Amino acid sequence: MKGVLHVVATIWVVPRYLTWLLMAQAVGPDRALLGASQGLARIPGLRGRYQRVAFLRLVLDHCDRSACVEYGTLFSQTGARIGANAYIGPYCQIGRAEIGEDTMLAAGVHVPSGPDTHGTASLTVPMRLQPGSLRTVRVGRDCWIGSAAVVMADVGEQTIVAAGAVVTQNLPARVIAGGVPARVLRGRE
Repeated sequence: MKGVLHVVATIWVVPRYLTWLLMAQAVGPDRALLGASQGLARIPGLRGRYQRVAFLRLVLDHCDRSACVEYGTLFSQTGARIGANAYIGPYCQIGRAEIGEDTMLAAGVHVPSGPDTHGTASLTVPMRLQPGSLRTVRVGRDCWIGSAAVVMADVGEQTIVAAGAVVTQNLPARVIAGGVPARVLRGRE
C-alpha cells in the first residue's frame, strides 16, 4: 500500500516539479525551492507527508522514500540530504543539511547552512548585501534533536540535543547536549 501511495504522490507533484524547474531557471534552484516548499508545507495530513517527500526526492541532493516531513516544514537549499527513516517534525526549517538515517527532529528545529549564512565583516555595507558562507551541517544517524533547537554545527551519531539548545560547536557521538550555547552534559554509554 505504501508503494502505491508513493506513486500517487509522485504523480500529484509532477506539475509542481515542472513549475519548480521553470522557476529554478528564472531565480535559481534554491530560491525556487523555498517558494515550492512553502506551498507544500501547507498540505495537511498523510497526503501532505507523501507529497512533500515525493517532491523533495525530485529536487534535493537526496531524500529517502522512507523519510517523513511534517506540516509547515520549509527547505531553502537543494543541497540538503535526508536519510532513511528520518523524521522531520512540524515547522522545521532546513538549509544545506544532511539528516542521518533514523534521526528525529522535533517541532520547530532549525538547521541552517552553518553559522555564517550572512556576511557581517563590514560595518559600511548592509549585512543583507554581504556574502555569507554556506556549509553543510551534518546530523548523524539515530539522533534526537529536541523542539526549537538550532543546529549550526555537526552532531555526531546517536546524540541527543535538548529542546531549545543552540549548537554552535561540533558535538561528538553518543552524548546528551543542551544549553545556549550547547555543551555536552553527559555521555550516553
